[in-house]
Amino acid sequence: MARVIGDACISCGSCEGVCPVGAISMGDDHMQIDASACIDCGACEGTCPMEAIKAE
Repeated sequence: MARVIGDACISCGSCEGVCPVGAISMGDDHMQIDASACIDCGACEGTCPMEAIKAE
């Protein structure tokens, strides 16, 4: 199960740098996670200052 980034995201990019598989990138409105690449490690969830990342 992949993580998802919700609308509370402020696109600060703090999650992008900690993803060990590079599954996070800038989307149209905010950061997004490529579900097919996400290994569900949870590293990104702990770095989000807005708590916008949750398990799907």
